[in-house]
Amino acid sequence: MSHEVHTQPRHRVVVVGSGFGGLFGTQALKRSDVDITLIAKTTHHLFQPLLYQVATGILSEGEIAPATREVLASQDNARVLLGNVTKIDLAARTVTSRVLDRETVTEYDSLLVAAGAGQSYFGNDHFAKYAPGMKSIDDALELRGRIFGAFEWAELASTPKEIERLMTFVVVGAGPTGVEMAGQIAELSRRTLRRDFRAIDTTRARIILLDAAPTVLGAFGDHLGAKAAEKLRSLGVEVQLGAMVTGVDATGIDVKDSDGSVRRIESVTKVWAAGVQASELGAQLAEQSGASVDRAGRVEVNDDLTLPGHPEVFVVGDMAALKGYPGVAQVAIQGSRYAADQIKRRLAGKEPAGPFVYKDKGSMATISRFSAVASIGKLHFSGFVAWLLWLAVHLVYIIGFKHRLTTLLHWAVSFVGRGRSERTVTEQQVFARTAIEQLGDGYAPSLPRVPADRKPPAQSVAQAREQGSRTF
Repeated sequence: MSHEVHTQPRHRVVVVGSGFGGLFGTQALKRSDVDITLIAKTTHHLFQPLLYQVATGILSEGEIAPATREVLASQDNARVLLGNVTKIDLAARTVTSRVLDRETVTEYDSLLVAAGAGQSYFGNDHFAKYAPGMKSIDDALELRGRIFGAFEWAELASTPKEIERLMTFVVVGAGPTGVEMAGQIAELSRRTLRRDFRAIDTTRARIILLDAAPTVLGAFGDHLGAKAAEKLRSLGVEVQLGAMVTGVDATGIDVKDSDGSVRRIESVTKVWAAGVQASELGAQLAEQSGASVDRAGRVEVNDDLTLPGHPEVFVVGDMAALKGYPGVAQVAIQGSRYAADQIKRRLAGKEPAGPFVYKDKGSMATISRFSAVASIGKLHFSGFVAWLLWLAVHLVYIIGFKHRLTTLLHWAVSFVGRGRSERTVTEQQVFARTAIEQLGDGYAPSLPRVPADRKPPAQSVAQAREQGSRTF
């Protein structure tokens, strides 16, 4: 006589996004009695603060973007699904994701939304065609191709005006990313490439840092902002503040200064490092929950990072608006760990923790080799000491020993010598995005499938393993 054993299904946690919020939230639930499904539109976890180093040839994309599956390989209760989340249904408690022409619906008991933010062009999305942002590996590789390619084209140019246009680089946005990009392009032209060309003198390249704001690194305070601007100018960067971009095209950029005058800068290579816009999922969540969204598309969440009326849904990182907290990695990390702790408390029948409070661990930005600025509480550092702090902090947060080791080696090559480890560029890097856009909305890539391929997805990690063992 056999007895059927009915096991209670485990609590299902769905995590949207593989950035700092998504990954650290998933890892914080490693020892919990839950089944986690992490859904992300890329197969990697992106260490976004070092993206500019991929764009300027210091690091490879693999060093700052380890495979999410590899990072979570030892976490038995976590499953990773590739897919761009297109719909979240709060009433049905489902998440719909899509990759190519395949759609997947995943049910949840608790939901952690950490889909991050993209570049904002302040209503001028057509600028993106000529001035890529700095939010993805694709962006960084395209910019790498554009930056190094500009020097190659200048070597072939036939007139001084064409050379000048090709060797003028404009970075829009004087926040940390803009400052770091401008400083590295200056180092490229002044140090790395200065002996490599015959028809052009790369040290005469113009690097212009533009911002409509009156200061550099406004969030760091006037003192450190002035230090950063001074260092940039010593590198040959033209810092132009109070300058609003009004137009961008293939050969230049139009600017309106604070005095109302309008001018044009002839430049082929432009980098957009100004402004962020939260994931479009924020608008969906707000509409269904009655929450408000701010100008950047962030959802105004409760003090415990949950949606109004939906204690099972947490929104963290760049998607959440709470107490004016900045859109930095530490806010996402701390928020996701807090959300994970709340989930564990509920499952254990414990009282919830108090409201989420962000502990500011400081801000830092590197300007050039051996020079950075750092603000930690009431302490302010600049120069070599700040650079050492920057080096240590970024090494700590790079995932995995292997990536830390190779990153250190490539930093040694770039900072001690004058070389760059990653100078390979291809036409695909520069033109693939434009080519896909030209194919139009009718273009939809797909993989070959037959009717027998279509079957309902497993609802839990345990079921997935069971089905997999039966198949093989």
